[in-house]
Amino acid sequence: MKKAIIDIGTNSIKFCLAESAKDDGTFDVIKDANNIAKLGEGLRETGSISPEALERNAQAAADFVKEAKESGAEDIRIVGTMALRTAKNSADFCKRTEDLSGIMPQVIPGEEEARLSYVAVMSGIPGAAEANLVSFDTGGGSTEFVFGEAGNIKRKFSLNIGGIRITEDFLSDMPVAPEKLEAARARIRKELTEGGAAEAAQFLVGMGGNVTSIASVKHKMEVYDPNVIQGSTLTLNEIKEQIADYASKTLEERKKIVGLQPKRADVILAGACIIEAILELCGLDKLTVSDRGLRHGLLYTLFKK
Repeated sequence: MKKAIIDIGTNSIKFCLAESAKDDGTFDVIKDANNIAKLGEGLRETGSISPEALERNAQAAADFVKEAKESGAEDIRIVGTMALRTAKNSADFCKRTEDLSGIMPQVIPGEEEARLSYVAVMSGIPGAAEANLVSFDTGGGSTEFVFGEAGNIKRKFSLNIGGIRITEDFLSDMPVAPEKLEAARARIRKELTEGGAAEAAQFLVGMGGNVTSIASVKHKMEVYDPNVIQGSTLTLNEIKEQIADYASKTLEERKKIVGLQPKRADVILAGACIIEAILELCGLDKLTVSDRGLRHGLLYTLFKK
């Protein structure tokens, strides 16, 4: 049986089509794709999804649904995260998406988003189930954390800190002035610390488009290969080097960086600063990269039923 998940985030829509491998929840991914459709563009100023972003993202979700149906998927789910949890016109977006696709999006609470990301880590990273582990998923609008031990969740939470807001507040002028960069770093550390993310860890797993993009840039990938990214490592020094590089470039120069999707060029510096702060607050000098995320955790849960 084939199932598909369409995950509508603040910065991008992710699509995963998979087929059951066994009865234990394992599955084979047929297609994993994303569309950087920027649902959250301008959301912070107005509190609402703009008409252009609403239509663009509803249509992108409907296109993925059409592809899933044409591929023979019998179970198709659309889920939404931070932008749809906060936008005043979230219901309008969901209705428009249902009109175009025939499927009503389900808005997932932050804690459930964190849990599903943790499930993805447990099922995809060797050694994760035995470790004193912190997993995080940083996106455009929020960052989810799970602190786990020996496969059991100790605590999970979602913080309203993501690449889009930090970019809008501090990093929108490129190249970025040193004082703006330091102000962004200070704000990130403050919000993460006050939110409860400053706790020592033995093993850190990062996921989400910012993490995988930084790994892709490290490997100079002209074509993204999830098999290389999954389970790879990023060191704190590598992230600091990329931060310095992004900060020194104009937007057009960033768009030419090998391994970086041009549509992510505006928010990648903020994402890198969030990742840097998480590593430092956990007292670690490297993290393991997971190419899997919420959509894979939800698929694992659905296939295991």
